[in-house]
Amino acid sequence: MTKKETIAVIKKTLEEDQFSTNWFNRIIEDERKGVQQLIKKYSQEKEKETILHEQFIKMSELETALHYKGYQFISGIDEVGRGPLAGPVVAASVILPKDFYLPGLNDSKKLSHEQKEKFYRIIQEEALAVGVGEASAKEIDYYNIYQATKLAMTRSIESLNQKPDYLLIDAMSLENISIEQESIIKGDSKSISIAAASVIAKVTRDQWMAKIGEQYPMYQFENNSGYGTRAHLKALEEHGPTPYHRRSFEPVRQYT
Repeated sequence: MTKKETIAVIKKTLEEDQFSTNWFNRIIEDERKGVQQLIKKYSQEKEKETILHEQFIKMSELETALHYKGYQFISGIDEVGRGPLAGPVVAASVILPKDFYLPGLNDSKKLSHEQKEKFYRIIQEEALAVGVGEASAKEIDYYNIYQATKLAMTRSIESLNQKPDYLLIDAMSLENISIEQESIIKGDSKSISIAAASVIAKVTRDQWMAKIGEQYPMYQFENNSGYGTRAHLKALEEHGPTPYHRRSFEPVRQYT
């Protein structure tokens, strides 16, 4: 009778994910509760990996098709910060290499804080080019949020160290940019390049808001990113707007 491997050994082997089909089939027949729990956990993790892989491939279809047509430097563009009462609107442009692979990357709104921070670092390290642009609260008040968003996007493209030959833009068109482009509704969940841009824009803006939050701690910008939370509105009522508030937005307007 063959001596059974210890649960600790089986756990280590599954974690290393390097074993034969025969070994796995034998382990499946092991009736020990601890082994069955390990197999269940392993199977769930593999299923999740498969789902994330398929999602990544699906979100890469636009880029793959454009590469096939001969485009080399495809920039995904997205913005964050249209709705807050304070702070800039921030846009990012990201050009990814053809072989870029980061399963789990998605619209930044669907990611945890830890995932955004992790993906931000990976994108910064592996992207061919990353550009960030912003439009200040004063510019938002002067132009309106729609035009200010276009301004931030344009600045993000201009800050790239590699000129793109095609733009994939989340729900916007940039008529002032003479580069072939496509506007994609909900692009941050349909294009991997736009998703990457959404992560860069989100983390960049959150970092910026946390920094000005140090100057104005009563508004708790590090927690609300300038959105109208109860604490933010209370501070606005008690202290009035900061230089970073959007005076054309309600209820900021009534305190100016």
